[in-house]
Amino acid sequence: MPNDNIERAIKKGTGELEGEAYEELVYEGYGPGGIAVLIETMTDNRNRTAQEIRFLFGKHGGNLGESGSVAWMFDRRGVFVVDKGTLDEDRITELALEIGADDVAVEEDVFEIYTSTEGFPAVEEELETRKLPVLSKQVAMLAKTPVEMPEGKTNQVLRLLEALEDHEDVQNVWANVRVDDKVMAEAAP
Repeated sequence: MPNDNIERAIKKGTGELEGEAYEELVYEGYGPGGIAVLIETMTDNRNRTAQEIRFLFGKHGGNLGESGSVAWMFDRRGVFVVDKGTLDEDRITELALEIGADDVAVEEDVFEIYTSTEGFPAVEEELETRKLPVLSKQVAMLAKTPVEMPEGKTNQVLRLLEALEDHEDVQNVWANVRVDDKVMAEAAP
């Protein structure tokens, strides 16, 4: 690789090059077994990124879809993850209602508090005010109806999702597939 290309890449990465325009783009597609996949990217070259995302889908048994082909299967929601040792289920549910959250899910080790994107800042502020330790918080695309892992496609689906997440332009990958711990343990090498 020529030294000019290396220097330009370094300057581009550090923001020293002026005039670089980055775009936020969303790609949609179907993975192995028909799972829906939504990919949020940030790129300075939409053609390159589209070609590379299309290649990854094809390589792993899926296909890139048209705009709107899977987005309807997801809702944008705020998600706060709170350690289960902090409060009991009744108190966290009561608290979530008090601060304007939409819902609470009880997982194995944590509580997940859900809110609308509009209500995200207010709920975040309330959780900070009440000094409730939040393990993570994000605005996420949640599947309206999660589906079970397609039979016999676990490794192929996981490889596709991992390849997409590893792409340099990809910010987030969302899928409507439900992967339980047992399936993950069986798929691990």
